[in-house]
Amino acid sequence: MDKDQPEQPVEPQDKAAEAAAEESSAEETTTEGAETPAEDLTQLLEDARNKADEHWNQLVRTKAELDNLRKRSQRDLENAHKFSTEKFSQDLLQVWDSLELGHQAALDESADIDKLREGTELTLKLLVSVMQKNGIEQIDPMDESFNPEFHQAMSVQERDDVEPNTVVAVVQKGYLLNGRLMRPAMVMVSKAPVPSVDEQA
Repeated sequence: MDKDQPEQPVEPQDKAAEAAAEESSAEETTTEGAETPAEDLTQLLEDARNKADEHWNQLVRTKAELDNLRKRSQRDLENAHKFSTEKFSQDLLQVWDSLELGHQAALDESADIDKLREGTELTLKLLVSVMQKNGIEQIDPMDESFNPEFHQAMSVQERDDVEPNTVVAVVQKGYLLNGRLMRPAMVMVSKAPVPSVDEQA
């Protein structure tokens, strides 16, 4: 080429092509640096599967434990209902035995009434002891003020020898279980007598 010959100007298209080539080269370099080998991806997938399996096994075990706990609780509840009176029943057995002995003694033609009465009183004391031991308390409100929370009035009697609203007769005793009313006492209650015509005059 002749030194005197002027340089050809660079076409804009050539500049654009060069820039695109450089950019493509830079992208390839970046992509190659960021690329994860297939072995790394496989390892990540295996780790994820192992964790998923571990969590699944934990879920299955937890579900089985919850099922067992629910069944055990249900069984315990059924047993609690079924055998809730076991202790009370054991205490009552001695009363039962005493009643049977008294009944057998009463069948004897030569039975002593005084001894039978004494045996009955002992059996009654035993029953009261068993009841108190198990939280059962008798309500016997004779000569007490009428209390509608624990007493049920069967009838009213005019009485001038006691205060009005006093229990003058107990038809049937009541009972409490650990302070809660099982059965009210059936009672007769006094009221003030109505003045006669002569007294009003």
